[in-house]
Formats: sequence, C-alpha cells, structure tokens
Amino acid sequence: MARTPEATPLTSSAGAIQRVVGRLRSAASRTSDRAITPAYKAAAAIARRLPVPVANAMAGVLAVVLRYALRGRREQVVRHQERIAGRTFTDRERTSAVSAAFRSYAEYWVDAFRLTGASVAEVEAGIEVEGRENVDAALAAGNGVIMAMPHIGAWDRGGAWVGHHWPLTVVAERLEPPELFDWFCKRRKAHNITVVPLGRDAGAALLGALRRNEVLGLLCDRDIDGGGVDVEFFGERTTLPAGPAALSLRTGAPILPVVVYQRRGLPTRGVIGPPIDFERSGRFRADVSALTQRVARDLETFIRAAPEQWHVLQPNWPSDPGFGGSGAE
Repeated sequence: MARTPEATPLTSSAGAIQRVVGRLRSAASRTSDRAITPAYKAAAAIARRLPVPVANAMAGVLAVVLRYALRGRREQVVRHQERIAGRTFTDRERTSAVSAAFRSYAEYWVDAFRLTGASVAEVEAGIEVEGRENVDAALAAGNGVIMAMPHIGAWDRGGAWVGHHWPLTVVAERLEPPELFDWFCKRRKAHNITVVPLGRDAGAALLGALRRNEVLGLLCDRDIDGGGVDVEFFGERTTLPAGPAALSLRTGAPILPVVVYQRRGLPTRGVIGPPIDFERSGRFRADVSALTQRVARDLETFIRAAPEQWHVLQPNWPSDPGFGGSGAE
C-alpha cells in the first residue's frame, strides 16, 4: 500500500501561505466589489453638480486617467483606427488617435454621469435630433421599430431622448457586482428605458416590445456572445449580432440606422436614418446574413464620420490579439 507523503514544515508553510494569500485576494475582491458601486454613484453626483465648462475639464483629466488605466487597450485603438482609415499610421498619428479616442471615451462617461437624475428639459437641451419623422412613420405600421446603433459618441443621451418620446427597450451585459447593474438599470428606467439583460431570455422580451409597437435600441457593432453571423466590416471578415436582422424578419419591424455624435461645446447630434430597404429571398438564414451585412455598411458610414468617437476598445476581429475572450472593460 502506498504511503501518503508526510507534510514537511516547508510544504505546510507553503500551503499556509497559499491559504493566506487566497483569503487576502478574496477579501480584496469583496472590498473592491463593495466600493465600485458607491464610486460610480459619487462620480455621477459630482458630474451633475459641475458647471459645463468644469465638467469638460473633468473629461480632459479623466481621459488621461483612462489612457493609463487602460493602457493595454491603446494598441487595440490604433488597430481599429487604421482599419477605418484603410492604412498604417505614422507614430504621430498613432499618438493622436489614442489621445482623441480616450478623450471621446471620457466625454461619454461624463455626459452619461450627468444624465443621472436629469429632467426631460435637461435631456432635450443636450441633443439635437434629425429624422424623428422616420420613427413616427415606422411606428404607424404597428410592428415596432429597431434602432441599430454603433458604440459612437453619446449613445446614452440618445437613449434618454428616445425614451422620453417613445417606450424604449435596450439590451445590456450584466455587470459585476449586481448592485452596479441594478443602479445602471434604475438610471435608465428614469428615462423610460427598459433594460433587458443579455442572455437566453432576452429574445422573448424584445419580441414582446415589438409586438407592443415599441422601440428597440440595439448596439450592434460587437458580437458579445459569439453567436453572430459572418460579415465584412471595414474590409475584414468578422461576426456581428444577428439579432436586429432576425427580429426584423420575424416581426416586420423596420431597422433604422441611428447614431449620436459628440460635439464639444455644443449639443450632441442625433441622426435617425430611414428604414433599411431590404428585399427578402425567402430563405431565412440567408436573409439574416444579407440584412446584417446591410446593417454593417450603415455602421461603417457612421463610424467613418467620427472614428475617434468609436468606443469599442476590445478586439473585434479574429485577427485582433485576444479576440474571443471576455474583452470586458
């Protein structure tokens, strides 16, 4: 019978150290989880109280912090910007692209924080929207509306504006800790936005909203759960979410391309395009692929107009290092 090795003082000490380290890491993680939601709330409270010029200055400081805190994303930003431009950047262009992207990202967060507790009048004062008539005309058909958007500019403000005009449902990744996700949901609920957690049950909730002739707002330039369809996006193959196309084909709800651009010192600019004109072939899978490709083309047009405002900092193409991981920030 094999004899069980005796624990030596060295192995016992190593095991004890590992247990202590494990407990310290667990305690640090719990402390971090408890602190993160109050930190977001405090940032929102501060941003709400600041005059606009001071808030803009705050965004400049936050941009520097983010640029260093997310330094692992800088190279990814450059890869994305070069794809959009269709060429390799010089060193100076790389530096400029990173600075502009993180400045825009910081401005997004400051604006999103300032929306916490904002009145309808405050929301309206911060945005000018073109194409409202496209939503009204689409809703007149009674099948609901699907707004297909990229992670551009100030999409939170655009969502708040939409929510104060029509019932709006959006999909969001669950955040950790759960208290943080709940806080974000409550903020959006104040602007008549229903948040559906990304997951197996999301489809039924989205179908229900369309059947009630409501509006869906779907950010669709990232295939977060990996179940999307293959498309060409900025000259390279990747996958994008199939949801907008599948929902449109199943319900008859038109897809309206939508974008909200930042304009420093001016109200943000929202653009609601006309419905995507699409002729069905009668083959559902093929139609989902073809319609998703049409959506991709509209997203490209929006992103090319302000590439520094595209807030996708994660790998988004199979050739990107780390593609297929969580990529969460």
